[in-house]
Amino acid sequence: MKLISLWAGVILTFCSFSIHAESSHLAQALTHAEAAVKATDGKTSAEHAEAAKPHAKTVQEHLTSAIVSLDSVIEHGKLGHNDLAKKAAEEAVTHLKAAQ
Repeated sequence: MKLISLWAGVILTFCSFSIHAESSHLAQALTHAEAAVKATDGKTSAEHAEAAKPHAKTVQEHLTSAIVSLDSVIEHGKLGHNDLAKKAAEEAVTHLKAAQ
């Protein structure tokens, strides 16, 4: 049991690093989108939109994954599968934080 707890801690630690590394995707997408609005010509606006798009797609992927995890929480929770529901809820939180 202690070994499982240790591995869970290690995995969660690495997940938190991943969350921190990706936490700026929404901010970067927004920054480029705002720059596209402020651009004085279409070419510059398009360049900023192209820079924003990959970041926005990453956010979208995390939100989609979070929704799938939340659906899993609902399904497992209703069936009384407490451990599976909790694991899915943790995954949802991880994805929602990464989408910020």
